[in-house]
Amino acid sequence: MKKIYNPKQEEWAEILRRPTKTIEDIEATVSEVFNEVKQKGDDAVQKYTSLFDGVSLESNLVSSEEIKLAKESVSEELKAAIALAKSNITTFHKAQKTDRIRVETTSGVSCWQEKRPIEKIGLYIPGGTAPLFSTILMLAVPAEIAGCKEVVLCTPPDKEGKVNPAILYTAALCGVDKIYKVGGIQAIAAMTFGTESISKVYKIFGPGNQFVTVAKQLATRHNVAIDMPAGPSELLVVADETAKAAYVASDLLSQAEHGVDSQVVLVSTAKDFLEEVTEEIESQIQLLPRMEIAQKAIENSRFVYFENRQEALALINEYGPEHFIVVTADEDFYVNGITNAGSVFIGDYTPESAGDYASGTNHTLPTNGYAKQYSGVNLDSFMKSMTFQKISKEGIQKIGPSIELMAEAEGLAAHKNAVSLRLKDLK
Repeated sequence: MKKIYNPKQEEWAEILRRPTKTIEDIEATVSEVFNEVKQKGDDAVQKYTSLFDGVSLESNLVSSEEIKLAKESVSEELKAAIALAKSNITTFHKAQKTDRIRVETTSGVSCWQEKRPIEKIGLYIPGGTAPLFSTILMLAVPAEIAGCKEVVLCTPPDKEGKVNPAILYTAALCGVDKIYKVGGIQAIAAMTFGTESISKVYKIFGPGNQFVTVAKQLATRHNVAIDMPAGPSELLVVADETAKAAYVASDLLSQAEHGVDSQVVLVSTAKDFLEEVTEEIESQIQLLPRMEIAQKAIENSRFVYFENRQEALALINEYGPEHFIVVTADEDFYVNGITNAGSVFIGDYTPESAGDYASGTNHTLPTNGYAKQYSGVNLDSFMKSMTFQKISKEGIQKIGPSIELMAEAEGLAAHKNAVSLRLKDLK
């Protein structure tokens, strides 16, 4: 990790630069796959599954027999853990429901807003070095609460053409019955255009590597919405001398083990604390099965010291972390002052892992600085707000003259006439 002390503001951009490739670096590959899937459908999907995942499949669709076997192979202990997480996620997202908003803006002019579900959604679930079955809960549960009619799930197969049992079990538990063994760019392309076996969807959700992130962004050029540009995972911890170095190190490593392109940042107003955390990381990392991955991610980490908390907070807001942990004596200063973060975790006993799995909040969050303008996934992500209005005779007489004047001022005679005809009939 790199330690930086009291950096000047003009140095922040370089200090906080993410270890990711630019879109230009990989867009050519993504575009090539997209074009071929659009033209050749399932044949192209199978070609790229063989090329990228190293396996040839007769069918992309997961069979009912595979789902049955998955249910039998998942331990009862894990099933109970998944059930607990699902219950908490359901509770939190059900609480986000809102009623119809109705108002009479002028006497005789009634306007209201209602939310309706997006009919067809696609879920992308990473399944490579870490099979993220927890992401299914984060996406399928609110989709069900919202009332989405069709849910398509794509996840990459392993070298034997199989999908991790926990992924299949969790998908079935959440009522997802269209599960395909397709990963990476070709999965996003298939859900964007539709193939002989995979339905075209209206919106795509789910995290992934940099290729998946660019593929999702490319999908938006083809009338498909996405949840957000969600790329490699990242975490920023702000801590002072009151924090436990072992806890902070464990949180940093929990994100570092996601992938070699993950990034973790520690900001502190206690200089000696940086050394304490460094020692803890060096000790704890030796015990991790994914030590090699975590080690490479730690190389991209930044430990930043500031003499005062105001500068620390300014740098944090400039970074806009996906995950933000606050463990300081003056936690309210950071909690009230943070404006750019995907999800915030407060105190010694709130590890980021809790949000990843079972506390109830959603873990599909904006990365790469997009927390400055994007929200994390929530119930509204699966819905559209529609407005309605009904105007009575009294109402059109009250607002009609204003409409006529405004339409005429904009040079839109037909707009004016649509009102004038009605007002004439009411005289």
